Amino acid sequence: SNHGSLIYEENTYITPKNYLVLTFTLSDICIIANLNTTNTGSTYKTRIVRPVTFSGTIAPYITTTGIYVFNYGSIVTVNITVDNQIITVTVPGSIPTKILGNVSYNISLLTSQLSLNMSRWSYDIVNNIYYQLNIVYCINPSSIFYESLGIYVPGEYFNGIKNNEGFYTCTLNYKNNVGNYNVKTAPIIMPINTLGYAANPAPTSYNNEDVKNYINAGFVYVLTGCRGRSNGFNFIGNAPWGVTDLKAAVNYLRFNNDTIPGNTDRIFTLGMSGGGAQSALMGATGDSTLYNPYLESIGSAMIDKNGLKISNSVCGSMCWCPVIDLGYVDEAYEWNMGQYSHTGTRAENLWTSFLSKDLATEFALHINQLCLKSPNGTILTLNQTNDGIYTSGTYYEYIMLIIEESLNNYLNDTNFQETSYGSAKAYIDSLNNNREWIIYNNQTNTVNITNMEAFVKNCKEAIRPVGSSDNLNCNNPENDLFGVVDDDFLHFDTIIAKLLIKNSNRYSEYDNYNSIYTTEYNNDLKKLDILNNTIATRENMYNPMYYLCNYYNGYKSSNVAKYWRISSGINQRTCALTVETNLALALQQYTGVKRVEFQTVWNQGHVTAERNGDPTTNFINWVNSCLNT
Repeated sequence: SNHGSLIYEENTYITPKNYLVLTFTLSDICIIANLNTTNTGSTYKTRIVRPVTFSGTIAPYITTTGIYVFNYGSIVTVNITVDNQIITVTVPGSIPTKILGNVSYNISLLTSQLSLNMSRWSYDIVNNIYYQLNIVYCINPSSIFYESLGIYVPGEYFNGIKNNEGFYTCTLNYKNNVGNYNVKTAPIIMPINTLGYAANPAPTSYNNEDVKNYINAGFVYVLTGCRGRSNGFNFIGNAPWGVTDLKAAVNYLRFNNDTIPGNTDRIFTLGMSGGGAQSALMGATGDSTLYNPYLESIGSAMIDKNGLKISNSVCGSMCWCPVIDLGYVDEAYEWNMGQYSHTGTRAENLWTSFLSKDLATEFALHINQLCLKSPNGTILTLNQTNDGIYTSGTYYEYIMLIIEESLNNYLNDTNFQETSYGSAKAYIDSLNNNREWIIYNNQTNTVNITNMEAFVKNCKEAIRPVGSSDNLNCNNPENDLFGVVDDDFLHFDTIIAKLLIKNSNRYSEYDNYNSIYTTEYNNDLKKLDILNNTIATRENMYNPMYYLCNYYNGYKSSNVAKYWRISSGINQRTCALTVETNLALALQQYTGVKRVEFQTVWNQGHVTAERNGDPTTNFINWVNSCLNT
């Protein structure tokens, strides 16, 4: 019901033990209060978008953001004052002296609520797969529709006995092997199906087609739900909650390391697009302390059953077309693609065409600060040019080599006699139809690329407006990603915001300029999330480069995955080629990363791009090669 400024939103949540769990997130902007009021339970989610104060028997003890647990007992009264209106919530609980502390560090509570139930397995006898669904992986989920997971296990890894409830009670079988793996050496894979950073509902039904290839390879398959870029009716989305949820799932697996099949030190993530980005984030942000307050707020297991800290790092990350580095994604788009377009928002009479050029320049300046190195150790930089915007230098030459390598691989992989072209030379001639930019050697069946502009115009033309991810209308998925509880879509590009202030006089001389954009960008950047973090902080949390490059303060503040595979369609027109290239370069020079496989696939776009074979088989083979099996 609605009580003035206070709105109660109810959904069902089962609390198996006699505990009262109150979660208060304190902020000048917003409070979320979850009251699990009985042992059978309802959860009341209170969303307040006003400054608030507390009084009553519990108020002196609620001083910081976190989860507070009370033994089930007498009455607790909480008075919440909103805009001078006092709302009193009376719940069954205990006297304040019974505070047990933050549940993320309470071993007995974690054990009672997050231990994997080994008597709830189902069995697919035809495909020899055990599976368990609807496993809530944190004590205080915002939405169990998302914050749950399913586990799928090769039948050889269990001794299962059917019980009276129709499920199977299972124990680990240490004798059987599936290929080169057994129950304690098998890798655990976590697919991240979050295109466009969307939410991924947890599995509620069984489908062997999704998992059988991985199971047959001896892998344990964990399908994890997670929140996404959007707020829900009764839960908060936006960054960084998606990756927070995925980390909580990893914590759950490691908390149950004694009973779960598979090796929790061999967790591999995989995803495409926004899923590829979040797979990259799982690989780059392991154990980053920036995530701890978010993990604690949902009651993720932060310690194991022996009281030791749990790591949320992963072993390997597979990224198809990862949409990352959102702090410079607009700038990269204009340097790589936008500077060669003269239509739409880049038409020469529009002020946004000058914004496009300025963004391209900002990207070049950023590259010169990153100190990226080629595989042979050359520092990669860009130089000013009269023809084009910073289209010379070692970085430009390296991007040209990436394009060249992609086309040479395509020539090597393709039987052109089975295509409409009939020969490789005919195919190259078609690409050179308007101007010659590819020099073909018929004897070696290889090419040299001479011009990035021609490549872009033939194969990778810009289709997004200026501000490719954070456009002037603030209606992209990425704007949703950086929204807050009371404002779903926000601007996040600090470079655009800076340029709008710096160059307002020049921009105002051209068509379609409106000074309101300056106000909108800079006002949005001041917005805080429910844990009082700025958009800039959240952007860093969602940027793998923040952890991989010594240009950033986050360099070496995380445990980075050892194994990486990055594969993108070079023809994708929604992202610059520099995005995945820079990620690969940063990883190749990062101490502790053992292996980086990077490829751009010619004639493919924003898909699970592969030169040959299929993505599933290639991923399985890559994991096996990483683990030397």
